[in-house]
This record gives sequence, structure tokens and C-alpha cells, in this order.
Amino acid sequence: MELIPIKQHLHENKEFAGNPDCQDTLQMTIDFFNRIGYNLPWIGYYVKLNGALVGAAAFKGEPVNGKIELAYGTFPQYRHKGIGNQIVNALVQLSLKTDPSIIITARTLTEENYSARILRKNNFRLLGTIMDEEDGEVWEWVYSP
Repeated sequence: MELIPIKQHLHENKEFAGNPDCQDTLQMTIDFFNRIGYNLPWIGYYVKLNGALVGAAAFKGEPVNGKIELAYGTFPQYRHKGIGNQIVNALVQLSLKTDPSIIITARTLTEENYSARILRKNNFRLLGTIMDEEDGEVWEWVYSP
């Protein structure tokens, strides 16, 4: 599995621009990082597995107070195949390699779903319900090795 960085400008991302699975997220990701800053490695990525783009992964900005939030997803045709687990693991490993003291968090809908199962399989524990300014009420998770 390979995390391929989404570059800061649309014209630098030709390999993704023509991919139908990337069309909805490419410009949105670039816009997001133009708003909050583009700071490697705390950026967005597309995920390649066996030569195919299978999903997306991101950090929601650089660490704040030693804490980072990750986001991830698999493209529809690759769901329910364990790829989400691999994506989360890759983000965790990149985080810890960059800063072993980092606190890694994630947020999900307030329901038992695939994201909750993926996080539990990757040693995240549920902290509780919080209010997210963009998404409303969500569950917050923290990585606990």
C-alpha cells in the first residue's frame, strides 16, 4: 500500500484529475489545504494498492497541541475488503514515524458502523460524543497502542 501525496495545486495532480473516483475529492482536498495550510506530511493522500487507486487518506491539518486528526475512506468498489484497516494503519504509522509523541484522533458518526469497527481494529478507543463545528455531533476516538 502506498500513500501518494495530493499536491497543493490542481495542475500538479494530473494523475488523479482524470480518475472518476478522485473527481469529487481532489478539488475539495486542495481547497481545504489552501485554507488551513499545506504542511507535509499532514496533508491528503490517495491510496494505491496493487497498482490501483483504492481510497483516500488525510490529516485534517497539522498537529495542534500535539494532537492530529485523521480521515480516510475507500472507493465504493474496494469497500468491505479490509483496505480501510490498512489505510488507517498507514496513517497511524506515518504519524508515529513523524512524531512518536503525537496523539492520534479520528471522528465518526455517532453510530456503530464500518468506520467504528475499523478504528477499533486499529487500537482506537471511543472517548465520547463531541460537537464538531462542521459535522455536528460526532464520536471522537483516540489511538491507544
